[in-house]
Amino acid sequence: MSEQITHSIQSTNLADILERVLDKGIVIAGDIQIKLADVELLTIKIRLLIASVDKAQQMGINWWEKDSYLSTNVKKDALEKENERLEKTIDFLKSRLKRDSPKAAKLEKKTTKRK
Repeated sequence: MSEQITHSIQSTNLADILERVLDKGIVIAGDIQIKLADVELLTIKIRLLIASVDKAQQMGINWWEKDSYLSTNVKKDALEKENERLEKTIDFLKSRLKRDSPKAAKLEKKTTKRK
């Protein structure tokens, strides 16, 4: 019976610790260097920040809002920009066709009427 109470207290302590870490944030930093005969071959810098989303935003960290894999708004914006670019290209090509060929202008009128 005492084991159950101890387990319950440990869970509460773990939850409190996790809440504090996420509320305040914690930074873990380290460097790994590989050298051969005093010649540096490789350096790896490791920086890890553990914090809640709210705390990260308070610190000015919001890279996930601009990541296309994590934010649907980024995908939508990219598609809208691509659509605008394609529409400008189509308009440019239509104007070139009209200028270069009277037949193409007639063809353009026919295709516009069908839509």
